[in-house]
Amino acid sequence: MPRVTTFLEGAHVLITGGAGFIGSHLVERLAPKNRVRVLDIMRRDALRPAGLHDHPNVELVIGDVMDKAAVARAVEGTDVVIHMASIAGVDTVLKHPVDTMRISLLGTMNLLEAAHESGRCKRFIDFSTSEVFGRYAYHVTEFDSTTLGAVGEARWTYAVAKLATEHLAMNYHKQYGFPAVSIRPFNIYGPRQVGEGAVHHFIVRALRGESLNIHNDGAQIRSWCYIDDIVEAVLTTLHDERATGHAFNIGNPRSTVTIYNLAREIVRLSSSSSRIEFVEWNHMDVGLRVPAVEKAQTLLDWKAKVDLEEGLLRTIYWYRNR
Repeated sequence: MPRVTTFLEGAHVLITGGAGFIGSHLVERLAPKNRVRVLDIMRRDALRPAGLHDHPNVELVIGDVMDKAAVARAVEGTDVVIHMASIAGVDTVLKHPVDTMRISLLGTMNLLEAAHESGRCKRFIDFSTSEVFGRYAYHVTEFDSTTLGAVGEARWTYAVAKLATEHLAMNYHKQYGFPAVSIRPFNIYGPRQVGEGAVHHFIVRALRGESLNIHNDGAQIRSWCYIDDIVEAVLTTLHDERATGHAFNIGNPRSTVTIYNLAREIVRLSSSSSRIEFVEWNHMDVGLRVPAVEKAQTLLDWKAKVDLEEGLLRTIYWYRNR
């Protein structure tokens, strides 16, 4: 169950992309004591299946961050903006690299301009990505250089655009004193996940007894962070003034495993008979991604609490009983 701490009360919060996986959990945590407006095109929807769109404190606005007028209306009257709207998922990015960059760059610019011009924004959270660290990232800190791939390689269009939005948000802070924060999530998983995530794919197929498909040899290494932990981190940045003007890695380095062993663990924990199959995948991939999270621990007193086995069991339980 989610922890009960709620740091924000009586605020009017805008969450772009709030119908997605992480967004829906933020809505769930914030709605009891705040008004929450969600701006989303509803391409992925974890909000309505959870019944959160019917909450009396939730307003669902179907609209696009590329529409400046829609963004201005959505920002109006809000105290906090959590900007999550973007194209995500490696397969989707590879198919739509121009849209990926356009939505991240122009959408974030629209949100920053509107929130700054409103004169009442007390916190602006820009969701970035761990992809900014490139193919090999071991215990990377917020102070390490980001590594971007070759120009023309579609895989990196998402990372390039997200890194640019980080610079944009941080420069709004430097030039205008705007209360911006950047979050770099490292492989978030949990109940209500929608899209292309490995944990979602593996659990759904394991519960059906279907084969689990792994790209190439499955030796890719990831650190997995349970949804409750990133929600807690975001709520902390909304509450703590020390967060403004900073980027934070949010992940759980204790929950580090190869993709192959992640699949094996999910088969074991779900008591599945599924087989693991290796599928050739000829696109660029990330070989190693493990965050250092000492900055969030030191500055915000935040630390991931849910380790991998517990998080997977919670997630499997939810999928089994959905």
